[in-house]
Amino acid sequence: MVKKMKSKTISTIHIDTFSIPFPFVAMSNKACRGYTLIRAFGITSLAILILAGLAGAAPFAYVTSPGIDTGTVFVIDTATDNLTDVVPVGGWPRDVVVNPVGTKVYVATPSPVSTTVSVIDTATNTVSSRVDAGSYPMGVAVNPAGTKVYVTDRDSTNISIINTATNTLMEPINVGLITRNVAFTPDGEKIYVTNSFNNTTSVIDAITNKITATIPVGDSPYEVAVSPNGNKVYVTNSGSNTVSVIDTAIDNVTATVHVGDSPSDIAISPYGKKVYVANSHSNNVSVIDTTTNNVTATVPVGKQPMGIAITPDGKKAYVANAESGNVSVIDTATNKVTATVNAGKYTINYPTKVAIGPLTNSDMTDQSIRATPSSTEDMGVEETNLSSSEKINDIKLNNSNNNNSESDNDNGSNENESRKNNSAPGFGLLGSLTCLYVGWKFRKK
Repeated sequence: MVKKMKSKTISTIHIDTFSIPFPFVAMSNKACRGYTLIRAFGITSLAILILAGLAGAAPFAYVTSPGIDTGTVFVIDTATDNLTDVVPVGGWPRDVVVNPVGTKVYVATPSPVSTTVSVIDTATNTVSSRVDAGSYPMGVAVNPAGTKVYVTDRDSTNISIINTATNTLMEPINVGLITRNVAFTPDGEKIYVTNSFNNTTSVIDAITNKITATIPVGDSPYEVAVSPNGNKVYVTNSGSNTVSVIDTAIDNVTATVHVGDSPSDIAISPYGKKVYVANSHSNNVSVIDTTTNNVTATVPVGKQPMGIAITPDGKKAYVANAESGNVSVIDTATNKVTATVNAGKYTINYPTKVAIGPLTNSDMTDQSIRATPSSTEDMGVEETNLSSSEKINDIKLNNSNNNNSESDNDNGSNENESRKNNSAPGFGLLGSLTCLYVGWKFRKK
């Protein structure tokens, strides 16, 4: 069954369209200056509002799950916290990452019969390619240029490298140790990988693929994240309930932060001020102040939080709660859960990881209104008698009626605010035109 998609088309607006022709009469210098100022102000305001409308739409979050009868990636609109799509990928989805431009999602999908990384095209939310990447692919990371994807292997000391242009394998990196996860510095020059059985983190030169340092950290290091400025690396140590802070200038641990039980995933705010750690056995998230390396807040979430990611604007953190089978949304300003993702009638079975794409241009395909005509059949949901439009309406109806927020009032206010934000550019454009007209009439009088 083919998905029906609706795309947004943005027409080009010429500034000259809004030029107000004055009668060809002699005007005083003062009147000319006044008109020029009004026209300049109006055009400037209009340009700013148009750019604001085109600047970016809320990104999508991609959550991995074993699904119902096949591995699945759930797609969530971060503007509304509603499920908008489900993508069958096969296998047992583990880690997930979005490329820097938001066009591709890479998912490690191991299983007894699968050794692949699935590549999802975000324009259609379908798997466009599968790459055989080792015996049991675990962690995935894309380099800042978006040209390579690095894949760790549960059963091997190699890190596989995928050429994203051809979706073919390149020469692997042999770390000599079984690695769990991998992260890049923003300049793309250094790679940090965790060695869970060796209690170390290896540093790799991304140009030569040679190990330049091996850093002792805590027990059973698992996840790793690099600060936006590239100065610090944060490693979760699931066995010692700590986070190791590595100074990238000297590649040594400079601080150790105690968090909750069995920390799993970790995410850093866009400006590097806070670090969020999902503590899988404490059912909470620790918030670390990066200036003091102190835990400043502990946020209760669902059971067994495994994955965490932060929106590009830093306003929300999404937490995949494996045992609860849901995704908590944390307001980073208040460090409180304000919503649980509304999946409608779908069950996000044992979600483990979450990745969030970059802000997208508003002229991209409107994914927020797409449902899952073909995916629902693959997921074993009895909807084969529904047409594509009926399924779209069905998901919309479930999203509006089956609100799963922690607080109805909180979630309602969030959705209303989201709608206000989405409608603001149009209102602002109308307002600027009104101001232009009123200003012209005033000067004319």
